[in-house]
Amino acid sequence: MRVAHTFEPVCDEKSRILILGTFPSVKSRENAFYYGHPQNRFWKLLAALLEEETPSSMEEKKTMLLKHGIAIWDVISSCDIEGSSDSSIKNVEANDIAGLLAVGHIEKIYGNGDKACRLYDKFCKEKAKKEIIRLPSTSPANAAFSMEKLLECWKVIKDSDTETEKK
Repeated sequence: MRVAHTFEPVCDEKSRILILGTFPSVKSRENAFYYGHPQNRFWKLLAALLEEETPSSMEEKKTMLLKHGIAIWDVISSCDIEGSSDSSIKNVEANDIAGLLAVGHIEKIYGNGDKACRLYDKFCKEKAKKEIIRLPSTSPANAAFSMEKLLECWKVIKDSDTETEKK
């Protein structure tokens, strides 16, 4: 089924870090916001990394991200997808990541999972002219990574956040 991404990136002029996912899950599409599946560990993980309370509302989530110079978006603008399965994604139309980078101050791009990185490399890297750093997916489908393992891998975000504060 052909599905379009219907919500904007979270980003402002202070954003220095961009975290890219692949495409919103069914739950995220229903909620019109990122990482809406209750089992996805994204918000809990970022809150732990940033030493914040886990946000619950869309506004709290946006505030936490922007306070720490973090932008989020997805690589895909529209695609054919079965439910929420990244492995079923076909006929990709990419978001204009290069356009976002051109108007902001993004220094580092991180991919939430291998699929996001592969899609970025295939559809966006040439225009964006920036490497993407692969992080393990926060999806509940990534059962191989405990919350502790995710925190260990994702702490590079906190290190980037600290570097940004020093500038």
